[in-house]
Amino acid sequence: MLRRLGSNDDRFKEITFQPGLNIIVAVRTVGSSETDTRNGSGKSSIIELLHFLLGAQIPSGSVLSKTAVRSHTFRLEMDWPRLSTPLRVDRSPSESGTIVLTPDVSNPFQLHEIPGHVSLAEWQALLEQQVFGLPAGTSGVSGRAMLSLYMRRIGSHAFNDAVKTHPQQATTEAAANIAYLLGLDYVLALRYRDLAARESTRRKLTTAAKDPVWGRIVGRSSELRGKMTVAQQRVRDLAQQVGDFRVVPEYERLQAEADEIDRRIRQIRLEDAADRRNLQDLVAATTESVEPDTSYLYDVYAELGIALGGAVRQRFEDVQEFHRTVIQNRQSYLADEISSIEQRLFTRQAERDILGEQHSQILQTLSDGGALDALTAMQESLSQERATLAALQFRFEAAQSLEASRAEIVADRSALEAEMRTDIRERERMISDITILFLKYVQRLYGDSRTAYLEFDPTPTQLKIIPHIDSQDSRGIGNMVIFCFDLTIAVVARRAGRGPDFLVHDSHLFDGVDERQVARAMQLAREVTEAEGIQFLATMNSDDLSKAIDQGFDPAGSVIPPELNDQYEDGGVFGFAFV
Repeated sequence: MLRRLGSNDDRFKEITFQPGLNIIVAVRTVGSSETDTRNGSGKSSIIELLHFLLGAQIPSGSVLSKTAVRSHTFRLEMDWPRLSTPLRVDRSPSESGTIVLTPDVSNPFQLHEIPGHVSLAEWQALLEQQVFGLPAGTSGVSGRAMLSLYMRRIGSHAFNDAVKTHPQQATTEAAANIAYLLGLDYVLALRYRDLAARESTRRKLTTAAKDPVWGRIVGRSSELRGKMTVAQQRVRDLAQQVGDFRVVPEYERLQAEADEIDRRIRQIRLEDAADRRNLQDLVAATTESVEPDTSYLYDVYAELGIALGGAVRQRFEDVQEFHRTVIQNRQSYLADEISSIEQRLFTRQAERDILGEQHSQILQTLSDGGALDALTAMQESLSQERATLAALQFRFEAAQSLEASRAEIVADRSALEAEMRTDIRERERMISDITILFLKYVQRLYGDSRTAYLEFDPTPTQLKIIPHIDSQDSRGIGNMVIFCFDLTIAVVARRAGRGPDFLVHDSHLFDGVDERQVARAMQLAREVTEAEGIQFLATMNSDDLSKAIDQGFDPAGSVIPPELNDQYEDGGVFGFAFV
């Protein structure tokens, strides 16, 4: 239940709620305006504040968007499941994205006296899970949308339709929310929304298909299926390469070392080639460096008849000996050079063998892995291929949506309608009890002669949930349809643990309603809240309450302070007048 509504501004008229029926009365003065932003009493502002503190965004034109109150912090104390003390919720329009919860119910391990700051989305999720019992991650059914049924706002035109809380709300979504609260198969009801989206997409694509560039933008599903297969294979191959890739530490250093070894091996080959050419020359020079035969000179001199003297012959032999010594020295030098070259060739061969082994090992290491930047490049390529695949999948789905025949959607609608009808038949007893409860409330207002019922009609396009009261063509009766319908939903949902234990109605609900029905509605609200253990809050104008009293309604114990008025500067709920 709601316990207290307040503000950090001392001028604000704090409201303390009680179990059962709560009536906040606004005294209307002649010639005053009914707006909330200037001279108004602030009845609808109370509804806006409750919505704000229970996770609503600030709507355009709301009183909470005014400069005069944007810096204020508003607070709500309320009962919370499995909490022995009230939960306090603080929120300011100037920092509307942050909600302070005391205790921090978002953290089950937190000490109770310690407040916690949660985001708006987190607070909305807590309300859905703890107040409405929605499983985490549920989509399509909204706690905020259901709270709009429990606290209808005149600014959202929520009194125009019993099922929808604002004109832009899709009927399929509104019906799904009500189906959940009443215990129907809301998942089936949500499928109407999905089919509506498919039909809308099909129509849009059919229109777009007439564009001559359509084929280049989307294409045919058969063609795109083949492209997707190729793209999927590329993604798998790249993913495998990335998965197998091993980053080699100091990759650049190893690469430089391999390059240096390779350079040294090439240099050794050049040096070997030069030494082998020199070796060939030296070997050839060795065979040519032999002592010449000079014996023929004696025969020549003898034939010439010239007799060489002993001294001449001796000198000739000395020269011959010298020549022999030179040749021997040359052969010794050549032999030493040949030996030196052969030694260098042998040494370089050994070095080349060692370098070759090292080079092979480094190349193997580099072949098994790569540098981090190489892996990064591969990952970027993989991301690009995945993006390409995603784009193809999007185009493929668009093409399939276009090519899907209307007959398929019609068949799906028929199948859903059949499933929904089966579900309603299986829940016939429950639906009958809900309808009887609604009828009971209507008859308390209009007597036994008035026919009233709830219609649950699965059609091919939506689940229709329609509350009926005979002669509901007047505004007043239409508002009482909403009153009885909301009261039925609140009781049924609360009994099943699928909804909160409070219901709030703005004074606009009683516009055009006969005073007899106003009196009976207030009395019915008092009896139902006492019997069901729930809370009903109604803001009322003093003249409407007076008419109800004249019809026998006793407000004793139900009217709670403050009394609001639009005559004085401090008469409204905020305690001061502002533009």
